[in-house]
Amino acid sequence: MKRDELVAYLDDTLDIHTYPDPSLNGLQVEGKDEIAKVAVAVDATLATFEQAADVGADMLIVHHGLFWGDAEPITGMMGRRIRYLLERDISLYAAHIPLDAHRELGNNWGLAGILGMTELEPFGQWQGHDIGVKGAFPNPIPLRDLADQIEKELGESVLVHAGGPMEISTLGIISGAAARDVATAADEGLDAFLTGEPKHDTFALPFERGINALFAGHYMTETVGVNLLAKRLRDTFNLETEFLLLPTGL
Repeated sequence: MKRDELVAYLDDTLDIHTYPDPSLNGLQVEGKDEIAKVAVAVDATLATFEQAADVGADMLIVHHGLFWGDAEPITGMMGRRIRYLLERDISLYAAHIPLDAHRELGNNWGLAGILGMTELEPFGQWQGHDIGVKGAFPNPIPLRDLADQIEKELGESVLVHAGGPMEISTLGIISGAAARDVATAADEGLDAFLTGEPKHDTFALPFERGINALFAGHYMTETVGVNLLAKRLRDTFNLETEFLLLPTGL
């Protein structure tokens, strides 16, 4: 498949120009013209690039790209990273907020599907745009069983701040670093809120607002979208894809 055709498909499907985002979403490094294999990963690091080369990827799609707002000199670590890609003719594509928010391929709606939630609605916002999801369980689920299910699906220990009911009927989800949105979930009367990483200054919120907070890891909660996107590329274009697992433990 032509690189530029794949990039155009990704840009359009993920609607990357809709969202204000510190990430430079889209094609960040241009490699070879023809794409036969795509690797997907969470983070753009040298270790990720080395794995992409090892598996023979022509393009790497990541959630966290190389460029975040201000211009950065292509020296030192940044120089080594970009040089590695260019020398191996590997393209790098990034999708940050668009791959959190997408209702078919995104981290948040994808997590809701994995957990078997129903009655899904938008929840939480990023600079005026819907980003997360909320919904219900067909039957109330004990808090500990929900945490165990998340651990089983994502492969990461779940930290639970049990400030709410022990039977969970409703849940809000925003992946990554959205600990402050536990207050948003409480405002909307939800039983629990799921995100990636905790923050010290929000520790008391679940207990004082009467809601449960579950933290399943910034990295692991954001493996969902790239895997859904990889499946879409396999099904739509018969491209070979491979997920690169490089967990941070955070």
